[in-house]
Amino acid sequence: MTLPTPERRRLPLRRMPRGTWARQEPSWRQASPAVIGAALKRALARPSGNWFVLASSTEVRADRPFGRVVAGTEVVAWRTGDGSVHAGPGACPHLGAPLCRGAVDQGRLVCRWHGLSLGPGGFPGWSPYPAHDDGVLVWVRLDAAGGEEPTDAPVVPQRPRGANTIAAVESLAGRCEPEDVVANRLDPWHGSWFHPYSFVGLRVTEIPEGPDPDPDRMVVDVGFRVAGRWGVPVRAEFTCPEPRTVVMRIIEGEGTGSVVETHATPLGVDRDGVPRTAVIEATVAASKRTGFALARRVAGAVRPAMRLVARRLWKDDLAYAERRYLLRASGRWPG
Repeated sequence: MTLPTPERRRLPLRRMPRGTWARQEPSWRQASPAVIGAALKRALARPSGNWFVLASSTEVRADRPFGRVVAGTEVVAWRTGDGSVHAGPGACPHLGAPLCRGAVDQGRLVCRWHGLSLGPGGFPGWSPYPAHDDGVLVWVRLDAAGGEEPTDAPVVPQRPRGANTIAAVESLAGRCEPEDVVANRLDPWHGSWFHPYSFVGLRVTEIPEGPDPDPDRMVVDVGFRVAGRWGVPVRAEFTCPEPRTVVMRIIEGEGTGSVVETHATPLGVDRDGVPRTAVIEATVAASKRTGFALARRVAGAVRPAMRLVARRLWKDDLAYAERRYLLRASGRWPG
């Protein structure tokens, strides 16, 4: 598969090579556990500043609180009237009521149990957490859970900017740790085999080499399947800007500059003591085509389709990540 030349770019769709799933070129020889493991080790060693992705920006609102457990810490978030995002402990300092079930009134959290009103300035026994809204996602800084040197802001991936962009965020949770999610994304070789409904002809063309590779990225040529044998060929790179984020960025072909950010947020453990992790995936698509500008006008109808694509992929990939965790926890992981 080759990428479209400038003369062929008028229509992004191309007929993909004919073939069956079982007759693809096997990728297991190229999918070296050593390469994947080394890439994962480098990613996990990068600083996060103790920032965790909490939710999509649209989920944190000024008319009601949003709650989530992050790294075993109950967190509540809300907005004040000026649109600023705020976060704090999820338990009311009075008698421990869940603040996510409270209300927001004039920019303050109001507990439904006894009416205690809490604001961004805090309250005795209740200190807000640093929060950051990057326009697509809301982050919260939990210094006790992160255990690193804190930073003023999270490491936000570079995204396409301008009016011709559409962002959509999908979230799922699985029984695994963040490293299992990151490891899944650092194995692009499984794309055409595990997700034949979405990818065709995937070929890894560049891998990081050496103890301190520069650039530290993986590059793939792949066709995004649209219908039948028709697809959109692109070249994409995979990078890890921080330990719980993997970014796939299109560097050549249709939608150059578009990104898919996979963020792995630890939640805590379930009743069986098994860790749970939320996959919060942000897709920021961009294009200079006239048709995309029209799609941007009906973004509200386009976003559900984008989320559906992410959900279908991660329904499979969470099973992959959960399997990896199970093997690691039982001492049977081959890597």
